[in-house]
Amino acid sequence: MAAELTAQQLIARHRPTLDQALEAIRTRAYWSPHPEHPKAYGEDGSLDPAAGKAAFDALLGTRLDLGQPGTDGWVDGEVSPYGIELGVSYPHADPDVLLPAMKAGMRAWRDAGAETRAVVCLEILKRISDRTHEFAHAVMHTSGQAFMMAFQAGGPHAQDRGLEAVAYAYAEQDRTPGTAEWTKPQGKRDPLKLTKRFTPVPRGIGLVIGCNTFPTWNGYPGLFASLATGNAVLVKPHPRAVLPLALTVRTAREVLTEAGFDPNLVALAAERPGEGIAKSLATRPEIRIIDYTGSTEFGDWLETHARQAQVYTEKAGVNTVLVESTDDYKGMLANLAFSLSLYSGQMCTTPQNLLIPRGGITTDQGPKSFDEVAADLAKAVDGLLGDDARASGLLGALVNPDVKARLEAAASLGEVALASREITHPEFPGAVVRTPVIVKLDGAKPDDEAAYMSECFGPVSFAVAVDSADDAVELLRRTVREKGAMTVGAYTTSPEVEEAVREACLEEAAQLSLNLTGGVYVNQTAAFSDFHGSGGNPAANAALTDGAFVANRFRVVEVRREV
Repeated sequence: MAAELTAQQLIARHRPTLDQALEAIRTRAYWSPHPEHPKAYGEDGSLDPAAGKAAFDALLGTRLDLGQPGTDGWVDGEVSPYGIELGVSYPHADPDVLLPAMKAGMRAWRDAGAETRAVVCLEILKRISDRTHEFAHAVMHTSGQAFMMAFQAGGPHAQDRGLEAVAYAYAEQDRTPGTAEWTKPQGKRDPLKLTKRFTPVPRGIGLVIGCNTFPTWNGYPGLFASLATGNAVLVKPHPRAVLPLALTVRTAREVLTEAGFDPNLVALAAERPGEGIAKSLATRPEIRIIDYTGSTEFGDWLETHARQAQVYTEKAGVNTVLVESTDDYKGMLANLAFSLSLYSGQMCTTPQNLLIPRGGITTDQGPKSFDEVAADLAKAVDGLLGDDARASGLLGALVNPDVKARLEAAASLGEVALASREITHPEFPGAVVRTPVIVKLDGAKPDDEAAYMSECFGPVSFAVAVDSADDAVELLRRTVREKGAMTVGAYTTSPEVEEAVREACLEEAAQLSLNLTGGVYVNQTAAFSDFHGSGGNPAANAALTDGAFVANRFRVVEVRREV
């Protein structure tokens, strides 16, 4: 097929950005090419917020035809957590037809080389970035995120993570030279001479199994890591969050076509209600890479049964914050209140267990008892969410009925320090919006342990009384070892306690944030600098994003010949 975009054009357009991304992952300093503020996208009419909303509205009730081979029907059924029926229908694929078609384009994609693949991926990301407002509405109305969070996390932050994966993928492939001249001296005899050629070759077809809460943020790393290393990618969205990834697939197919590659290198696998195609796809021999975010149960199933594939999973964990002392009590409470409230606690990084010595803590406002800390934190959350309009913009909507059921059941687990209340969304009265609940538990009671040692996904947190800082560190260590954690936080003014927490996190491979009292929160990470997960505890077997996340998606094959 004739290319409308040549490799040279794409390299000239995107190589500077790729080089900046490579430098960013080397230095770990702040950098992002994707603006976080909606007003930054207003210079071009196509990037105008009103145009983005209109583009989203125009999608409602339509058929999103991707032109994929093997389409044997259409599926729909997405309903926004804000109470809107999306009515978008998507192609349902026959994998026996679609997967061979995807594989057919891989040879040319492999032979294009790492740099060309990288800049094609960057062109895909640039076009997604240009439609960030449209994508933000798609993320909002499938995940339940409030608009600003959907705009940032579903837009520029997701795009950053995708670009980060491309940068790591390019760096790992570029580590080995394309060719080498090899000469071995033989004394008086002529030397042995070989020319050697090294080619990164893909594993096969990658399967991205999307999640409901962060379809783009969690989906883009695996998608772009596999695509940039030469693999085709089949995207299987969560049934309640298809639209953002379907738009992504459509954009990728358009760019691949214009660049002269087979559009079937990226395809969508939407499923009928109750069909559960993830299991059948995951065990097919054509699928050689799997990226999954979701429940521990299914993540464990994939790791056990999809033995033909390299499986990357992000599963459940029990995130913990140790509160031993602070020199900024007000700042600590404000920081924790925001962390517990953001997106109704529906983040894999939201703190759940707050470990507080039962004898209290020392602060810049004097000593505070366990009960006072719990009560003051409850007041901080109430103050943050006192205005319903402000609260709606921070909490978003509960993504599914299971979250609401867990929230309602949590109040019976112990003494309630902060009761959840219902909020009426000013724009979407059909949205289910609830403030967080904080329940006090005793770390020494077996019945309470059953509660706090299990993930309670949603706006539920436990203030857990422990005997001492040492006991808190040991409970933290055991929690990470047995249940996993995506994040750990600690507040302490004691160098000894800080070192003990740090050592526990190093030994158990948990990412640690210390004494956050400002505008950085334990449940937020920055691409190119922060690692999301570690791959070293049960919460996830991979980190977003490091070299290990991309290096096993390809192999280097050598061809050598005598000179």
